[in-house]
Amino acid sequence: MIQWQHNTPPKAPFIASIFNYYLSENLEGYAVYDELTLNLVKEMPGFLGYESMKHDGRGTFISYWKDMESVKSWAEHPIHKEAKKLGTSKWYRYYHSMIAEVKSYREHGE
Repeated sequence: MIQWQHNTPPKAPFIASIFNYYLSENLEGYAVYDELTLNLVKEMPGFLGYESMKHDGRGTFISYWKDMESVKSWAEHPIHKEAKKLGTSKWYRYYHSMIAEVKSYREHGE
């Protein structure tokens, strides 16, 4: 389920940044940076919300953004850059990321 920043979904269009990964055996510092970056991203201008799924060392983190400028600003944040560097060097066996424009959005549920 998506954790929207303001409890209601934004109106499309908006941006989805999709990060898929497979964790390595070396997770030293991973939990600390995971919590730190999640707390920081919530303070970024243009951040709309996120959803995260993890199972057996594989995961997906999708963050939602107002526009590409907001995505680029987060990509350049010094702590996020450090987390990406550590991820590449030790935390991830494999990962890929994608940026997509959400042109329509509907939700149904409890």
